Amino acid sequence: MKAPDPATEPHRFLLHLFQTAVERALPLGNMAAVLPAPPSGRTVVLGAGKAGGAMAHAVEALWPAAAPLQGLVVTRYGHVPPRPQGLKQRIEIVEASHPVPDSAGLVAAQRMLALAHGLTRDDLVLCLISGGGSALLTLPAEGLTLEDKQRINQALLDSGAGIAEMNCVRKHLSRIKGGRLAAACAPARVVTLAISDVPGDDPSTIASGPTVADATSCAEAVDILQRYGIEVPGAIMSLLEQGAIETPKPGDALFAGHEVHLIATPWQSLDAAARVARAAGLEAHILGDAIEGESREVGKVHGALARAVAQRGQPFGKPCVILSGGETTVTLRKPGAAPGRGGRAGEFCLGLAQALQGQAGVWGLAADTDGIDGIEDNAGAFVAPETLSRALSLGMKIGRYLDRNDAYSFFRQLDDLVVTGPTHTNVNDFRALLVL
Repeated sequence: MKAPDPATEPHRFLLHLFQTAVERALPLGNMAAVLPAPPSGRTVVLGAGKAGGAMAHAVEALWPAAAPLQGLVVTRYGHVPPRPQGLKQRIEIVEASHPVPDSAGLVAAQRMLALAHGLTRDDLVLCLISGGGSALLTLPAEGLTLEDKQRINQALLDSGAGIAEMNCVRKHLSRIKGGRLAAACAPARVVTLAISDVPGDDPSTIASGPTVADATSCAEAVDILQRYGIEVPGAIMSLLEQGAIETPKPGDALFAGHEVHLIATPWQSLDAAARVARAAGLEAHILGDAIEGESREVGKVHGALARAVAQRGQPFGKPCVILSGGETTVTLRKPGAAPGRGGRAGEFCLGLAQALQGQAGVWGLAADTDGIDGIEDNAGAFVAPETLSRALSLGMKIGRYLDRNDAYSFFRQLDDLVVTGPTHTNVNDFRALLVL
C-alpha cells in the first residue's frame, strides 16, 4: 500500500508508519524459517504473551497436518485474533489479565506445568513467548498468594522501575518464570520462539524468560525491592536474602540442546518504518530501539531535538522522520490519589507537546505496538503544531494533565487518540516525529 503524502496528510502518514511497524512484527510472516521439524515423539506447544493467540495460529498454519500437535497458550483478555477460515484448532488459547495477574493466569500456569510433566527425550516443546507473559503466566512462589503477587506487581508498575528490574523480581517470586518452565519440561527438547518487547532483546527478560537461563540473582531482587520501597512477606524476604529460591543459571545442563529464536524485534519494525519514509522522499533517522526513562522526559528530549531540526536544520536536515523505540516508564506523581488515565505513549506525547511549544512543521505519534497504551482502549496519541493552542481554546492546561498522569483525557478531548484495537503482536513503544 502506498504511503499517504506526508505534506498533505501528516497524521495519516504517521499512522501508516506505525501500521508498517506492526505488520513487520506479526508472527505468521516471521516463523516459518525457524520452526523446527516434527520430532519422533509428541509436540507440545506452551506459550504466554499478548501475541500468544497469533503465534499459536501461525504454528497451526505452518505445522504439517499429519504431525501430532497439542498445547496451551495464554494471552490477554480481548487479544485472541479471529481464527483464519479453514484453520483447524490444535492449540488451546485461554485469556487472563494484564498488567496485573489474576486467577485465570494462575490456572493457565498450573495447566502448563501439568502438560510439561512426563515428557521424554523424543518429545519437543515449542514455547511461544511475547511481551505481557510475565503477568499472564503467574504462579507464585511457595509462601506467596495470588493477592501478594497482584499487590507486588502493581507496586512495581507504579514505582517507575524498568522492565528488567521488574522481571528480575518477578522471576524470583515465581515457580514458572526464570527458566523454571524449561526445567519442568526436561528431558524434552525445548525450542523457544519469542517476539521481543524489551530493550536489548534479552530473551531472559521477555516475559521473564520462563524457558531461558536467568543471570540475575536473589540479591539483585532484594536490592530492587528495597530501592523502590516494595514490601513482600517477611518469610519470602528471608528466602531471597538467603538465596534459597534462586533461578536456574546460564551453564546449567538442563538448557543443553535448547534453542531460542527471536522472530520479531523492535529494531526490525523501526527499520521497516524507516524504509517506508525513505520511499516517500524523506530522510529517516532511528535514534534507537532501547530508549528508556520517564515517558514525559523522553518526550521532552524528542521535542527539543525536533525543534532544533525545524529551526536550524541540525542535527538532521529536513524534511525528515525521526524514529525511536524502547520501553519508557510512568511514575505516578500523586501516589494514593485517584490517578488519571493513560499509559506510556500518551504521557510521552504530553511531554512532547509541552516541549514543542507549538513548533510549526512538526507532527508526532507515539503508540504501543500491541494496540493498547497501558490499560486503555487506545494505542497512543498524535501531536501537531496546533495541539497546545487547541487545548487552551478548550480551557485545558497541559501541565495539569501531566500532574495527574492524565494523557488519555487530554488527547481524547482533542480527538487525537490513536485507536487501533489489539494488534496481536508486541514489539514495544513506537515513536515517530515528522519534520517538514
